[in-house]
Amino acid sequence: MDPHAPPPSPPPTESWRFGIRARLLALLLPGMVALLALDSWSNYQALTESLVDAYDQSLLEPVQALANGIVVASDGSVRVQEAFSVQAMFESTHLRYKYLHVGAAPLARGEAGTEETLMGVPDLPAPPPKTATGADDAPVFYDAVYQQHPVRVAALRQTVYNSHAGSAYTVLIQAAEGTGPRQRAVDESLRQELLRAARMVLVMALLVWLGVAWTLRPLERLRRSLRERARDDIKPLDPAGVPQEVVPLVDAVNHHIGRHRRMVAEHSQFLADASHQLRTPLGILSIQAGYAVRETDPERMRESLHAIVAQLARTRRLSEQLLALAHATHEDETEAAAPGIVDLNAIARAVVLQYLPLAREHDQDLGWVDARGDTAADGLAAPDEEEDAASPVIPVRANAEELHELLANLVHNAIKYTPRGGNITVTVRRDASQALAEVCDSGPGIAPERRASVFERFQRDPASHGANAPAMQGAGLGLTIARGYARRNGGEILLDSADMPESANGGGLRAILRLPLART
Repeated sequence: MDPHAPPPSPPPTESWRFGIRARLLALLLPGMVALLALDSWSNYQALTESLVDAYDQSLLEPVQALANGIVVASDGSVRVQEAFSVQAMFESTHLRYKYLHVGAAPLARGEAGTEETLMGVPDLPAPPPKTATGADDAPVFYDAVYQQHPVRVAALRQTVYNSHAGSAYTVLIQAAEGTGPRQRAVDESLRQELLRAARMVLVMALLVWLGVAWTLRPLERLRRSLRERARDDIKPLDPAGVPQEVVPLVDAVNHHIGRHRRMVAEHSQFLADASHQLRTPLGILSIQAGYAVRETDPERMRESLHAIVAQLARTRRLSEQLLALAHATHEDETEAAAPGIVDLNAIARAVVLQYLPLAREHDQDLGWVDARGDTAADGLAAPDEEEDAASPVIPVRANAEELHELLANLVHNAIKYTPRGGNITVTVRRDASQALAEVCDSGPGIAPERRASVFERFQRDPASHGANAPAMQGAGLGLTIARGYARRNGGEILLDSADMPESANGGGLRAILRLPLART
């Protein structure tokens, strides 16, 4: 199996249903459908009114033609001229359910008598009462049912006079036709409006779908490029062609990739340096062990074994420092709990008590200045843990074990590089909103231009510690570990001259730990 092959694709899921396409469609389609429905309904109403008006005008034409042909004969009777031609024109469309009616009724004292049918069917439905008494020569239109069929009726009522006899007649002219053709025309207009609206919705949905697909194409390209990469390829993503709104996301991913690259580089460098540092003492142990095996003199054999034990102690110290460095420089996201409030004064005092025997072994004066102003003799009394926990003197929010390891490295460094008969003083105090722990020694110190570099891994300062330093030399990890723990707990370590007169060059070294004070 190729170790550089991309991982297999995950099984398809249904998350696309809630993707950008679905959300845009869910947002746009309801409003678009509502607007189209309103617009289509308005168009349908306007078109329906136009169709009804057109059909009503065509229905009114024979009524007006018949009204123009109403005359009163010399004998006083009412007749319809050109009735046949008008009826032929009316029925020329060969539509079913078409009817004409002309009826006349004599007027006597303002009241109509019995109506006489002059032409057409005699029983067409009469106009509604509100229009039956309307003004003459004003056509009316109404819907009715004739012979069990719905019809549309146009009616015109007019009055004619017999000038010879002085009589008058009221004439009712009606034309009716079935509503089937006009209803089909109205239904067809509605169907066309619905089809246009549906086409519009489909086109808009397709445009949204294609637009989103076109917009997301650069992201799909990024996805493919990531999946085709080897597992050890951590180059930044190429934002070319990515939509402007997605550029911040790509930048954030590139920022994360950059941090990952730096972390991988640091881990690789750490492993390389650790391997190099461990190889030397292991080689020395191998040579010493081989020498001891070949030695026949018991006294010299014991000397070789003592050298092996000492070398093992130094190797163990180096291994412990490497583990501490790995922990100090690694941000553990699985910490069990957030750092609590601890007393920097109590932790520093415990470190001084821990390293007091080692300082006496090197004939060094390890002093302690308590934050409460106690002298070295009074301040190094046995600590009361319950009292310190109840009322911390210098409260800081930090991990107590890491803070102890931090100060232990600073004190151990001072003991290691301070010559015999030198002085080391540990002081804890507060400054405004900060807590300070200082470790001052009377050693050779570190030149100002070298103080930044000594915090790097496996860096020592031969210029400052070469001539006067003791034979015991470390791996150059103490300050690196101390700074790592300080930064993990929100603090920092600074280096300065101690200005001790008893120092070999009048300088010495002062390591200052700064931590923010915690509110209790």
